[in-house]
Amino acid sequence: MKAVFYEEQGDIGNLRYADVPVPDCGDDECLVGVEAVALNGFDPMMALGTTALKTPLPMVPCGDASGRVAELGPGANALRERHGLEPLGRGDRVSLYPFVAGRGMMGEVVPGTCREYFAVPAANLLPVPAAVSFVDAAALPIAYGTAYRLMHTRAEVEPGERVLVLGAAGGVGTCCVQLAKRIGAEVIACATGAGKAASLAAIGADHVVDTSREDFVAAARRIAGRPRFLGGGGVDVVVNYVGGETWAPALRTVRRGGRVVTCGASAGHDPRTDLRYVWSFELEIRGSNGWLPEDQRRVLALVADGGLKPLIHAVRPMRRAAESIAELAARRVVGKSVLLPPRAETPAT
Repeated sequence: MKAVFYEEQGDIGNLRYADVPVPDCGDDECLVGVEAVALNGFDPMMALGTTALKTPLPMVPCGDASGRVAELGPGANALRERHGLEPLGRGDRVSLYPFVAGRGMMGEVVPGTCREYFAVPAANLLPVPAAVSFVDAAALPIAYGTAYRLMHTRAEVEPGERVLVLGAAGGVGTCCVQLAKRIGAEVIACATGAGKAASLAAIGADHVVDTSREDFVAAARRIAGRPRFLGGGGVDVVVNYVGGETWAPALRTVRRGGRVVTCGASAGHDPRTDLRYVWSFELEIRGSNGWLPEDQRRVLALVADGGLKPLIHAVRPMRRAAESIAELAARRVVGKSVLLPPRAETPAT
């Protein structure tokens, strides 16, 4: 089978596209024939070796995928029954939940999905509704599952609230914008560049801030007002998974009693902060750690019902993985990039 992999980190150019053996299907595993793979922000980070994770080599990138069940181990459905899951059969359409219990995330410390076949414990597969394409199903797990949990479970966004989303052009960010609008919030979306700003406006952002032209704090205060000690002014929720130099300034945009929610730190996890705003405005700082299978099921159902449509930046052959990962590293992507294996280079449904 064809696969994308790297044998050393430090350069995206180390990615290879070559023939490798089809993996064995273990007793409680399913072998999945991949129909689509989606990229995430950690893919260039892992290839470049810029995280603290110890990545076993060689490594296959990517943690998102959709496909069909090609083979079931003899204990696969017994495992699913123990987890309260419906049985699977050959040919069933499935979406991957890529965190393997006891091992870690696929594409980070467990070989990932950028290949024609992968084997995974049967409990890590969720059915894909017939109304959801393989391309859309591949785009959903990591970014859209994370965004769903962040907006609904952790941020608890309510209709009529003002939500400021930093780094809104990425996979998580675009979904946060879409979900906030679906809830009935007023959304201020921040991104760098006119093209990204236009894309965010097209998916429903009420206000778009091009941070290459305007400071986001000044923009948020222009739109929502300056927060006051005794109440009035400011946004209700800030979504900030950028971190770094944005962390302390973002606190200056939040109303008294508002929430700051984070699920990552793409620009740095150890930022300077300003505790004066936390106590003076009685702010809540909430973490949101990934997502659960039920969150993934919910976004699959939303897409199936027409209530959500993932923003797809590009759909390309898997052989162009290195090019697509380099594009993601250069922050030239709005939404999700999807890769197709040879069997599915005409987008599957």
